[in-house]
Amino acid sequence: MDPCFTPSADTPAQIHLVRQDTFPELDLSVSVRAFAEASDFTGKAGQRLIAPDETGRIATVLFGLGEGKDALAVAALSAALPAGDYEIASTPEGYPLAWAAAGWADGAYRFETYLSEPSKPPRLVIPAGDEGAAILCEAAGVRLARDLVNTPAEDMGPAGIHAAMSDLAETYGATLEATIGDALLDANFPMTHAVGRAASEAPRFLELSWGDENAPELALVGKGVAFDSGGLNIKTGSYMRLMKKDMGGSAHAIALAKLVMDANLPVRLKLYVPAVENAVAGNSFRPGDVLKTRKGKTVEIDNTDAEGRLVLSDALTRACESEPDLLIDFATLTGAARVAVGPDLAPFYTDDDAIADALTGAARDSGDPVWRMPLWRPYRSMLNSSIADIANSGGGFAGSITAAVFLSEFVNMRAWVHFDIWAWREAKYGRPQGGAATGLRAVWAMLQARYAA
Repeated sequence: MDPCFTPSADTPAQIHLVRQDTFPELDLSVSVRAFAEASDFTGKAGQRLIAPDETGRIATVLFGLGEGKDALAVAALSAALPAGDYEIASTPEGYPLAWAAAGWADGAYRFETYLSEPSKPPRLVIPAGDEGAAILCEAAGVRLARDLVNTPAEDMGPAGIHAAMSDLAETYGATLEATIGDALLDANFPMTHAVGRAASEAPRFLELSWGDENAPELALVGKGVAFDSGGLNIKTGSYMRLMKKDMGGSAHAIALAKLVMDANLPVRLKLYVPAVENAVAGNSFRPGDVLKTRKGKTVEIDNTDAEGRLVLSDALTRACESEPDLLIDFATLTGAARVAVGPDLAPFYTDDDAIADALTGAARDSGDPVWRMPLWRPYRSMLNSSIADIANSGGGFAGSITAAVFLSEFVNMRAWVHFDIWAWREAKYGRPQGGAATGLRAVWAMLQARYAA
């Protein structure tokens, strides 16, 4: 059970989620209505009113949703409420309990592994049955993704990512194969080896398998760069500060795998994570090097800080070898994606219009925004090399698009989706700074609709 939820409570405070246009008709006691009017509460976004009973205990909470379009708006409430038990008494039409619960978990979340005095979050009563189970399943997946991203690279290096996947395999009866160090060369994972060979922790290629072998195969790929110094094209301090989050793609893929297995989705699941640290040492790969990929293509290294797409070339090639029904990869791949759509939208690329429509619809239903970007292959010319099949960086223009085009060189199927995410956010509206699940809930909603038994 997530610490911010509870299946029951004796006397939970009653929460009314209010849109501005619905507040006048909200059924409230005379005293609470008078208190709200005296406090100028109208349901504006982020407004909060706490009304006690005659004993002084919190009895009623009003929270303004404004126009009611922000699915995670309740994060600003759960982040501010004191410890105690609460229950959603009413929500406006078109604002489902699942949105309220997702927002509650978002705002109440704290990463406290390294704190000597952990906090006690407010707890929300969730319903019994399938609805409550779905809320808990999703919240656990989101929490796992955030915990993995928030853990410092000292404890979440390639071996730490390996350990997280081992725990997942043990929990759900999956199998996990790991190819480590120089064995990567014999197994034909050359890019994983090249990017990770300079680090003190050996690079590794991790492959988890679960489910009925006769079911449709769902392949998930996650960029597992545990820390990205930039390599010999080293980052400056300000850009390197958050690079523990460069394994955010693998965190999303691992969390999504957990959701799939926890819900027993009828698929054959394959999870691929190349886990490396892009470090600096005498054996670092260099700008100007030409490296051979698993697929056989050669890549001229224009910039060692464009390393994520290199390890993903191994993983995407490997994933396509079993001809899955659907292939989805997550990667904290480019700063250009943040320039294009900001931190909250999860941009994705695909050639499959039906999958794009399904993702857009799932994003709308789950309240987890995604945005389709153009997989514009004429930009392939920006990646031309005079001495190799392709270069790993295309310069300053359309950086997210050229990265996606680079990856497409290693995918030989149409049903492929690439997410270029940030996996992080700054603190705002009561939502804590740190690892963030971007696009995870939307993809999960899409997968449930696609593969529900």
